[in-house]
Amino acid sequence: MVNKELVLRELTFKFARSGGAGGQNVNKVSTKVLLQWPVLASTCVDEDMKSLIMETLSNRINKDGIFQLECDTDRSQLKNKEIAIERFLHIIKTTLTPVKARKKTKIPYRKVLDRLDRKAKQSEKKSNRRWSAE
Repeated sequence: MVNKELVLRELTFKFARSGGAGGQNVNKVSTKVLLQWPVLASTCVDEDMKSLIMETLSNRINKDGIFQLECDTDRSQLKNKEIAIERFLHIIKTTLTPVKARKKTKIPYRKVLDRLDRKAKQSEKKSNRRWSAE
């Protein structure tokens, strides 16, 4: 996997004022955090991982190859920074974990027979309801 400490050293943060409700605090404090990680310039992931990240997270990566993540959920800049780092690590971890291949399963023969038996009984029940014109 990826070395957490090395990745965290490559992160850069920008701060801005959050939008929305919040009164004076929103107007004077830059609490919104923009986390940036240069995927293409990263030294802590190999080329295969980079291509997987670029492909999977293409909607979060700009044309310069920089992964961006915003966080403005809390009123505190420090808390937003921690939340952004947590989200970033979770996204990278889930992106790099391989997807398990699905094992095909077969319906047991007894269950197939039970279903066919039920269908035959239902058919018999409905055919007995019909009125014959003899």
